[in-house]
Amino acid sequence: MKIKLATIGVGNNTSALVQGLALYRATGSAVGIRRPEIAGLGVTDVEIVAAFAMSEAKVGADLSEAVLMPPNNFRLDVALEPSGVTVTRGLSTVDEVDRIAAALGGAEVVLYSAPSGRPEIARAYAEAALRAGAAFVNTTADAVARDPELLRRFTEAGLPLLGDDLTSQFGASAVHATLLRLLEERGVTLTSSYQVNLGGTEDFRNLVEHGESKKKSKMNALGANAGKVAVAPLGYMPHLGSRKILHLNIEAQGWGGAEIAMDLKLKVHDPAGAAGVNIDLVRLAAAAKREGRGGYPGEVADLMKSPPGTAI
Repeated sequence: MKIKLATIGVGNNTSALVQGLALYRATGSAVGIRRPEIAGLGVTDVEIVAAFAMSEAKVGADLSEAVLMPPNNFRLDVALEPSGVTVTRGLSTVDEVDRIAAALGGAEVVLYSAPSGRPEIARAYAEAALRAGAAFVNTTADAVARDPELLRRFTEAGLPLLGDDLTSQFGASAVHATLLRLLEERGVTLTSSYQVNLGGTEDFRNLVEHGESKKKSKMNALGANAGKVAVAPLGYMPHLGSRKILHLNIEAQGWGGAEIAMDLKLKVHDPAGAAGVNIDLVRLAAAAKREGRGGYPGEVADLMKSPPGTAI
């Protein structure tokens, strides 16, 4: 049975997911897919039944048109057919929870992919999902799954609550954390490290303006080495479009204190990196819900920067 999904936010990340689903349905390709099947659910077993946005241009439009509207700038080589899903006006105040819950269209999973920096709105959407009996996936740096009371209520209701802040399929946090872990495994002593992230999407611009929670979440992902690691403020450069560029430096010492230095540059399309993880998060949430497992499913830990118990 297909997963009925509601998406909160119709920005680049949702656009990448919608376009990717169309591409994989049309081609049957397995390129860029980490897990072709999860609990019997394939990548194309996801059906979007509701979508919410705040943009005047996107509200009232078919989802297939809305995902391609500016400032969205991510494109795949695929034609989008009309989806039959009309974008609904999103939640502007926490008093509209019941309206949102009623508009979720029987969704089994709600994917929160709106801009970070509005924790009260993120938690209000989670409340709407709870009232509607849906699992909730928070891909932003706002504390939702880290809210003990909210997590308790989802657990008692038998509904999964996944979060917070997805780790991109192959991005700065995943690469940096892996290299730091490799140093430790090889007995190399870290001296210092930093990362600089530059991007051109509207989501990235928002993170520049509301970057404190994102920076904390990145530090959560880097773990015990955080005392020697620095994350520079994000840099918004519109000409980069949907690309993100990571500059990473590591200074360390090997046997006898011998110097080791690494400088790395990584270029990725940020929305694709999110969609490549969201497709797994949605299926893991649906699988947990169907198994009656409420609360935070431990199998998503490596897909999140700030799971429950990490700093807010």
